[in-house]
Amino acid sequence: MINQQFKAMLSGKSIIRELSEYATERGKEIGYENVFDYSLGNPSVPCTQSFTDSMLDLLQNSDPVSIHGYSPSLGIQSVRKSVADSLNRRFGTCYDAKHIFMTCGAAGAVAHAVRCVTQPGDEVLTFAPFFPEYTPYVNQTGAVLKVVPANTEDFQINFDAFEEMLTDKVAAVLINTPNNPSGIVYTSGTLTRLAGILARKQEEYGHDIFMISDEPYREIVFEGVDAPFVAQFYDNTLTCYSFSKSLSLPGERIGYIAVNPNATDADIIAVICGQISRGIGHNCPPSIIQLAVSKVIDDTSDLSVYETNMNLIYNKLVELGFTVVKPGGTFYIFPKALEDDANAFCMKAKQYDLILVPADNFGCPGYFRMAYCIDTEKVIRSLDVLEKFVKEQYGK
Repeated sequence: MINQQFKAMLSGKSIIRELSEYATERGKEIGYENVFDYSLGNPSVPCTQSFTDSMLDLLQNSDPVSIHGYSPSLGIQSVRKSVADSLNRRFGTCYDAKHIFMTCGAAGAVAHAVRCVTQPGDEVLTFAPFFPEYTPYVNQTGAVLKVVPANTEDFQINFDAFEEMLTDKVAAVLINTPNNPSGIVYTSGTLTRLAGILARKQEEYGHDIFMISDEPYREIVFEGVDAPFVAQFYDNTLTCYSFSKSLSLPGERIGYIAVNPNATDADIIAVICGQISRGIGHNCPPSIIQLAVSKVIDDTSDLSVYETNMNLIYNKLVELGFTVVKPGGTFYIFPKALEDDANAFCMKAKQYDLILVPADNFGCPGYFRMAYCIDTEKVIRSLDVLEKFVKEQYGK
């Protein structure tokens, strides 16, 4: 018999993917350049030339058996060392290769991290607004995801609600900064307070509470924004990273877990993750991509277009009377809809070929997400359409 749990999930398909697929089909009718598709967070800038050169060099000058063979289950040792060294250079940390586990993107990193530090029945807390895929990432491990209500004033943490929900059942707290969907970056003050609460509760409850920090947007931070390295605030931190956004390589599926060297069992967590891979088949990320990334480990694509796009959209939203917190990074913005039902709001927007994502599944009903990783020229053209939509539908 087909697994009924996964069969039931067919009725709960990702709204982001549904809207993206709609935009693609609509584009076939009217030309995709005329569909203002803000649905999918797919990087819109090319990967670095240095990465392309690295790949060409490996293909032309390396042993084919080596670059196309299976990687070790924990990742290629030289690559793990390269990641550790990069973190140490950038953040003044003391990682070693043994603290790095290579994964298939940040999704693979979170999948391993949750399994590593929870038992079935444990609770994992996350903060609204949150990436909807956290629900299956966590719940399919046997742990249970609990969502702390949002602080909609600035989308930093709602600490009152958090402390109420932080019971002795909680084994891990899953955070995402810079945040998808709000674009907000947790400040040093927020992280200091969060770490202090977790440290006190660990002592009170007599067991570890791990922080799983999901950081695929770490490099997309805007001018003047306080964007600290999370693991510097709390010893029991597992950092989950992806090169999908920094190097514009989402299709290559490469990332890592970095275990804070001061964490409980820090020296064996990567090895445990290797055992977890045996059970979920989420193992041995591509050897050639690991090697190519390690050669350009501190490079990023030209990410400046995202700040340009953000400012254009933010200023227009404010002009049109939207309630919106200005993003500090990522390529998302998260306004409040102009009516209570954000789904109805986004359906009306579709009539103008504006593809916006309602935020019920992000834990913030009444809000919507715009992924502005599109060409700036298209952003500019969309602003007049957005203004027309708002004026015709809402009289603003």
